[in-house]
Amino acid sequence: MNSRESLASPASSATPAPPVWFITGCSSGLGRALSLAVLERGWRAVVTARDPGTVADVVAGHEERAIALALDVTDPEQITKAVRQAEDTFGRIDVLVNNAGYGYLAAVEEGEDDEVRALFDTNVFGLIATTKAVLPGMRARRAGHIVNISSLGGLVGFGATGYYHATKFAVEGLSESLAAEVAPLGVDVMIVEPAAFRTNWSGPSMCQSATTIDDYASTAGARRNSTLATYGHQPGDPARAAQAVIDAVSAEKPPPRLLLGKAAYDIATAKLDSLRTTFEAWREVTASADFPPERVVK
Repeated sequence: MNSRESLASPASSATPAPPVWFITGCSSGLGRALSLAVLERGWRAVVTARDPGTVADVVAGHEERAIALALDVTDPEQITKAVRQAEDTFGRIDVLVNNAGYGYLAAVEEGEDDEVRALFDTNVFGLIATTKAVLPGMRARRAGHIVNISSLGGLVGFGATGYYHATKFAVEGLSESLAAEVAPLGVDVMIVEPAAFRTNWSGPSMCQSATTIDDYASTAGARRNSTLATYGHQPGDPARAAQAVIDAVSAEKPPPRLLLGKAAYDIATAKLDSLRTTFEAWREVTASADFPPERVVK
């Protein structure tokens, strides 16, 4: 079974069993919406959260196709246990969605070391550890999909969210390298880059530094306030985002990157245009940094 066949419709004669999705961070937001969408399709889902009680209602009525597991991605033992239980229950993991993560508001100078390290532990190192736990099974089957939930903030940086951007830029670079390594083994990697979606990211899930510096009031301080003010009014619909992710993963050739939301497209393409303009303006200086061409000796 190749990676395309594993995501065929459950009714397909080519598929002996519905695909298995292992999703982290399902208590709310995109993770929850994706779990519901997967189960609605008749597929199987490993629905994880730090407190599995928060996702019990997602699994209810689908007990033959879904399990709710405790998973804190900063706990290596829990990762190992959850992946083993998923594979023991369903025999394999076809799609890993690394969705667990949260935001942190602080000017760079205001960032508190312990909080920043905790942010990286979840958004980056937790993603890495979960991926490494799932990869052996995918490599053995020469099939699988890894979906890493990044952000528009993995492409573009703004004031007050520098540390969050740092985690997502890390996810982007890691994912590109991973994709190159596992593509010959039949495993696809897709980076998902949402803009503002109506989740808890800018509300209950958001952390922020207790330290504030007056000199940043008009930059990072102003954006702290504007970010928190978006809660409950974000334009992105998690249910529609979940469907977009499923459509992309199920495509004959999944995209290496998937922007979600019109704002994501507009801001990301503007960044591309800005980069090209800058690169072209400094092209001669850039090229001048190389050794000069060797003279041809006749």
